[in-house]
Amino acid sequence: MNGTLYFSRNPNPRLAVAVARHLQSQVAFEWAAPLAPGQADKFRHLNPSLRLPILAEDGDTLWEADAIACRLSQWHGSDFWRVGVEMPDMIRWISWARDHFMQACDMVHFERGTKQRYSLGPVDEAVVAQGLSLFHASATVLETRLSQRPWLLASGLSYADFRMATFLPFNDVARLPLCDYPAVEAWHQRLMSLPAWADPFAGLSAPELPPVPA
Repeated sequence: MNGTLYFSRNPNPRLAVAVARHLQSQVAFEWAAPLAPGQADKFRHLNPSLRLPILAEDGDTLWEADAIACRLSQWHGSDFWRVGVEMPDMIRWISWARDHFMQACDMVHFERGTKQRYSLGPVDEAVVAQGLSLFHASATVLETRLSQRPWLLASGLSYADFRMATFLPFNDVARLPLCDYPAVEAWHQRLMSLPAWADPFAGLSAPELPPVPA
């Protein structure tokens, strides 16, 4: 197995690195900043959108975290990305996450986290309020599901759990009210007990994100 995973510490690249570490993939990990001054030409042939993560393999490249997770699971013959009868259920939760729970988390995290890290303007409290409203609506659905089982799928941990929780490791700045949803909070803590999820960058050369001003 030969490949290079280009990553940063931002949410979707973090997700891809966490999958690779969870599956113990023997890929080379390379921190990258394609949008930094002077870096675009180095990465445009790998991903024309200049977005991370990127998986380079045998002269070809794959981008988008979901596709990379699928490929890494194929490499390892792992059912972390389900391919059997549970695949539709897994894809249901991945799709729903992107349009609902993740979207809500992203809206709040962008205002309270990303904008402040990179001096992109003040927090838009109206957007935060909208994101929190969406968060409560989607967290209620998750709470029902996770009150019935420890993971999203009946058979156990899957990529759907990682995808759903993409923004939760950044909740120190997003400050989403997970405590209002005890089953969701317990699920989050189960994920954080997994070394690959809690600290996917352990042992890697990866500059820290800029701090969020107090």
